[in-house]
Amino acid sequence: MKDEPELQPGDPTSENVALLMLLRTAPRGVLWSDISAQVRFDGSAVRVLMQVQQATVGLFPDPTADAALVTARDDLAAWQSAGFHLITVLSPEYPVQLAGVFDCPPFIFTEGTVIPADRGISVVGSRKCSPKGERMARDAARLLADRGLTVIAGLAEGIDTAAHQEALALGARTVAVIGTGITKHYPSSNRALQDEIARKGLVISQFYPDQPPTKTTFPMRNATMSGYGLATIIVEAGENSGSRIQAREAADHGRPVILSSEVATTTSWGAAMANADSPWVYVASSGNELADAVDEVTQNVSESMLQSLGLVRQ
Repeated sequence: MKDEPELQPGDPTSENVALLMLLRTAPRGVLWSDISAQVRFDGSAVRVLMQVQQATVGLFPDPTADAALVTARDDLAAWQSAGFHLITVLSPEYPVQLAGVFDCPPFIFTEGTVIPADRGISVVGSRKCSPKGERMARDAARLLADRGLTVIAGLAEGIDTAAHQEALALGARTVAVIGTGITKHYPSSNRALQDEIARKGLVISQFYPDQPPTKTTFPMRNATMSGYGLATIIVEAGENSGSRIQAREAADHGRPVILSSEVATTTSWGAAMANADSPWVYVASSGNELADAVDEVTQNVSESMLQSLGLVRQ
């Protein structure tokens, strides 16, 4: 549009506008993770947008592109006015480990304290957990806290809630990766918990601020949880639970998975993972075995993955 300033590569606002335009005008079949990867590879959403426009010469100038430009600028202004904290894959604030996976989200909204080189492990499991599962979740959170590791979970009822609560009670850092927009509280029973995590730790959403919960948002959240952490502990899970999705994503990311012995013996997917003879799959039947697995995971990751991602111990 003639009265709008041109987008400039390297200008933060221009880059954010261009990224939103790419996401909203992407052809069918182009995934957000594809766009995220291309933008990270090029180092500029503006340049990628220009390449797309040049490749479709004859379609631009296009009223839909003009509309996308206006909408992107209006949304960014509204989000800034509302106090939302947007971090894109081009930002130095973007979590380093998450940036290292092939399907990292192009942006995240956050509430709380962002630590780009955060070192944590996910604790996940059933929403309708048993008393034994809840105890193990709390024990896992305590174990991670004792080692200075962040407790990552998805703010769901059951295992996630127990892990978050235990971390907060211990004064440890906890990160909630939610399956809705940052303005939502889901489940509603965890509103106070989400707000407390935002004050004392970090809440992450990879969706637009007002995105409601859907069947697709939670599997996407699980992938992000896997990418954010060093590893995943699966405390208790059913045959078709979201924990199974995170276990699969962790395997795809090359991240270790620690299964409780119950998951490894009562689910077909847990048994398949446990019997796969993978160096990145551990089975823990006791607190001591869980501690040993966490220590081995963090040591191995520290020596390999962290160096490649820039998370090198001093």
